[in-house]
Amino acid sequence: MQITIVIPTYNEAENLPKLVSALFSLPLDLHLLIVDDNSPDETGRLADELAEAHPEKIKVLHRPGKMGLRSAYLNGFQKIFDDGSQAVVQMDADFSHDPGVLVDMAKKLETTDVVLGSRYVSGGSVDKRWPIWRKWLSAFGNFYARTILGLPLHDVTTGYRMWRIDVLKQIPFERIQSSGYIFLVEMIYLTHCLEFKIGESPIYFADRRFGKSKMSFKIQMEAAIRIWQVLWNYRDLRRAGKQARI
Repeated sequence: MQITIVIPTYNEAENLPKLVSALFSLPLDLHLLIVDDNSPDETGRLADELAEAHPEKIKVLHRPGKMGLRSAYLNGFQKIFDDGSQAVVQMDADFSHDPGVLVDMAKKLETTDVVLGSRYVSGGSVDKRWPIWRKWLSAFGNFYARTILGLPLHDVTTGYRMWRIDVLKQIPFERIQSSGYIFLVEMIYLTHCLEFKIGESPIYFADRRFGKSKMSFKIQMEAAIRIWQVLWNYRDLRRAGKQARI
């Protein structure tokens, strides 16, 4: 099974070469699409060098500046939909997502439509160095989102995901309005509303090895508010699902 990993980058020069090495050491048929937003630290140049070293395995999409997580993934998906892949992965470049878990996710994808790398199923966890308040905030954020949206999942904010490409092509991305990290929640909620089968694989979520985290309290507060808009925007699909089950 050919798997293409879409990796959005912004100032990931310290991480990217190490991540590529780790990924290509796995017993999987992996291809990479690096989507770089004109990183000041020359991540884009490094990505080009890696693509030259692996011409059949790595492609690079250069964008003029920071355009958001939503557009990074949507631009990336469109670029790879016809490249022969059977599966697509969403993954961060900072090693917070353990590359080795892809082997288990690929196995689970044989019986599901999408697999989430989950911190909150049995066997999953977050960085042991996190203070109590940060662990609580992360867990509460997931509880808050999945409770409001009625999602029967454990980790709805995870950015580590593997999709069957035929399923991903059926997602009506034009309906997704979120542009920040809440995009990840909206995307999986829409998938749930369309009644695709969602599985979860346990992961250990580590703090990034190098560089600075892009997550902030402001982003988290905006996401908390946006959850209610997501619930409202898909009310038609919820009703349709209920009627179909009557």
